Amino acid sequence: MKLKFDYNNMMESSIGTHGIKQSAIDKAAKAHEAAYKEVVDNSGKGWQGWTETPMIDKATVDELNAFGKSIREKASSFVVLGIGGSALGPICVFNALLHLHHNELNEKMRKAPKIYVEDNVDPERMAALFDVIDIKTTYFNVITKSGETSETLSQFLILYNALKKAVGEKAAKEHIFVTTTIGKGALYAAAEKEGFKIFGVPAGVGGRFSVLSNVGLVPFAVMGIDIESMLYGARAMRTACERKDIYSNPALMTAYLQVLSMKDGKNISVMMPYADGLKTMADFYCQIWAESLGKAVDKAGKTVNCGQTPAKSLGVTDQHSQVQLYTEGPYDKVVTIIGVDTFGDSVTIPADETADIGDFLKGHTMNELITAERKSTEFALTKAGRSNFTITMPTVDAETVGELLMYFMYQTAFAGAYLNIDTFNQPGVEEGKKATFAMIGRAGYEQKLKELESAVKDEKYIIS
Repeated sequence: MKLKFDYNNMMESSIGTHGIKQSAIDKAAKAHEAAYKEVVDNSGKGWQGWTETPMIDKATVDELNAFGKSIREKASSFVVLGIGGSALGPICVFNALLHLHHNELNEKMRKAPKIYVEDNVDPERMAALFDVIDIKTTYFNVITKSGETSETLSQFLILYNALKKAVGEKAAKEHIFVTTTIGKGALYAAAEKEGFKIFGVPAGVGGRFSVLSNVGLVPFAVMGIDIESMLYGARAMRTACERKDIYSNPALMTAYLQVLSMKDGKNISVMMPYADGLKTMADFYCQIWAESLGKAVDKAGKTVNCGQTPAKSLGVTDQHSQVQLYTEGPYDKVVTIIGVDTFGDSVTIPADETADIGDFLKGHTMNELITAERKSTEFALTKAGRSNFTITMPTVDAETVGELLMYFMYQTAFAGAYLNIDTFNQPGVEEGKKATFAMIGRAGYEQKLKELESAVKDEKYIIS
């Protein structure tokens, strides 16, 4: 494991009365054992198939890389169609491991197609995509585990129709490959009928835990990302998260600290990476934390309405906005800082004598500055008695990104185990899906439509 986890500033010894007592951790040995057993003993079972995703063999990796290369060599643009976990995983990895201005680079410097991840059904966004791609040389990965996701299917229908008009029906089929559950869902049936290449999603891997399955690995291979190193990092983190001693298990420890913080009224979890390449990693975290832990009832059927609201923040940018709230507002937050020891580039601030400003900056690097700013935020939060902990990455590469993604999944699973909830279901999301089906007129949802139509709004509460 290359990542380092420093939770000093969660503790009473560091931040005072709003911190956690050492004794609270030590007295909860039975809770730690129960949470550990629930996750680790069920590894690879039921909806914990995600724990096995880093364990694929080299032959499979080689096949993925070969396929990815075949697409990469002929695509001018590559478009991922998906939503939720089918999009957020690919987005955060692309942002972390590709050039920050990848699509603006010339073709020789890019060494890969332009990349677009379409994760919404805003009609203006779909129309805008056609303005920036040459559909004749664009390839599409349609991703939905269920094969029934309304948003993704609508995107597919629009783009497949446009492809057939542009290159003909036979050629259009070669521009589309799908990632879905084998043998189930409308997308699988359509792919079989049309002859699209199909990649499977394991049955026990839910969308928000799917980034290291074919959901992520296929598009990563297309873009030339080192998936072998990413999986190696994920395996290293898996090993660390299976350590039984809470003091050596980063996911178990930080999950427990977050759960204790929730019980103490700290109901907001801020994710604050200090690297632009990790900005969308906060989006990945927000989904997995919110959708997994926000539950109405526990496993015993008791109403608990538990969860912790995740929030995104970017260092240094949000030191000039949100940090004011974090240091002096309510004591209702835990801030997770992600720092990077060594960046991929170093930029020196010139010692230009003709510019009579910022003498204290001259000769330093932006690398020094962003590190100083990160440490200053940690200091300010700690001085104000605010809960925070820091994850440090030696560098941002495929291996450490694999570690970080696996850590988030294990931390979430352990937190759900401590809370005694079903971490892997999403009844609130499903209710919205059913309502959408009803309003669009899908057969079988007539009763839901009647329920929707029975809701009457009072005009006196509407301003126009």
